Amino acid sequence: MKIVEQVIEKIKSQFEGDATGHDWHHIMRVYNLSRYIQEVEGGDLKIIELAALLHDISDHKLNGGKLDEGGKVAAKILEELGEDEDTISQVKYIIDNVSYKGANTKAEMKTLEGRIVQDADRLDAIGAIGIARTFAYGGNRNRPIYEPEHKAKMHESFEDYFNSKSHTINHFYEKLLLLKDRLNTPTGIKLGEERHQLMENYLDAFFKEWNFNVLQEKE
Repeated sequence: MKIVEQVIEKIKSQFEGDATGHDWHHIMRVYNLSRYIQEVEGGDLKIIELAALLHDISDHKLNGGKLDEGGKVAAKILEELGEDEDTISQVKYIIDNVSYKGANTKAEMKTLEGRIVQDADRLDAIGAIGIARTFAYGGNRNRPIYEPEHKAKMHESFEDYFNSKSHTINHFYEKLLLLKDRLNTPTGIKLGEERHQLMENYLDAFFKEWNFNVLQEKE
């Protein structure tokens, strides 16, 4: 059995039934998007596949904010499956650096393989599915849909970003709408344009409906 198939067999049950938007279907969408981008942009397919499959193995949003935990868990899994040290090191690096950490925080992703997986993960955070995932996560965390008096913040550190308990609409402004300009590859950027526009259109419709009474009074 190939290493990719072994990893799927080992981790699939961990993500099935997740209600935060980080379920097995998300993993496979990132996996398939990564493979699609790699066909155009190049890079080591094996590294990309493994990093895509393991990128959420211990996500900071679900493990209490431990940024380096995912890489450690992924490395242990690959070691148990007999993978070589160089592959493990490359996959660990990607997983440790793939996550968004706040609007005004510095991001590092030095490898093509990492930039591809990061693009795939970010593409799944925007567009129609991104909208659905955002509200799924907000509901799972008991966050309001929208509170007009609470404005979006451009977080200066990961700690501020992680500890924010703001409403779900703010998440669009604090992260999702910023991702289009943080995609790495030409292929990722092209895919991101339509998804970004869909979110813009959704927010226009949301606020039109939210402010319906106000708009009627002005007419």
